[in-house]
Amino acid sequence: MEEELANLNLINEEEDAFHEEATVVDQNYQFSLVGRCLTNSVVYFPSLRNTMADLWHPIGGICILDLREKRFLCPFFHDVDVQGVLSGTLWFFNNHLLILHKIQMGEEPLLVSLYLSEFWVQIHDLALGLMTETMAKQFGDFLGQFLEYDTSF
Repeated sequence: MEEELANLNLINEEEDAFHEEATVVDQNYQFSLVGRCLTNSVVYFPSLRNTMADLWHPIGGICILDLREKRFLCPFFHDVDVQGVLSGTLWFFNNHLLILHKIQMGEEPLLVSLYLSEFWVQIHDLALGLMTETMAKQFGDFLGQFLEYDTSF
C-alpha cells in the first residue's frame, strides 16, 4: 500500500483545481484588542481564553484567537466592551501581566509593539509642600512617562 501511495500524483489539470485566485481580505479590527502575556513561560492558550472571557463578559460575546508567540486577538462587537476592558484594571493571567492594545486603522496585529503598560504610582511620606502636580510630573517622567495626576486627594 505504501508503494501505491508513493506513486500517487496529480496531473496538471487536477493541480489547477486546487489553486484559488488570490484575493485581498480586508480585516476589520474596528473593535479589536491585541494582547500578549508578559512571560517567558509557556502560556496555555485555552485556559487564557476561558479565563478572560469569564472576566470580561462582553455584551455581544467574544471569540479570542491565538496569534502564536503568546499573542492573542480579541475582536469585540461593541466599543463599550473594548473601553470596559481597557479602562478596567491591569489584567493578569497566572500572575503574568497582560499587555493590551486597541488596534487602530491600518495596524497589523502581529506587528504591534506590546511591551509598554500604564501604572498608577503612589508616593508615600512626601512633605506637604511637595504634593503638587509639578512634583507628580517629575516623578512620572523619572519612572517613565507622566500621564495623569489625581488631584482628588
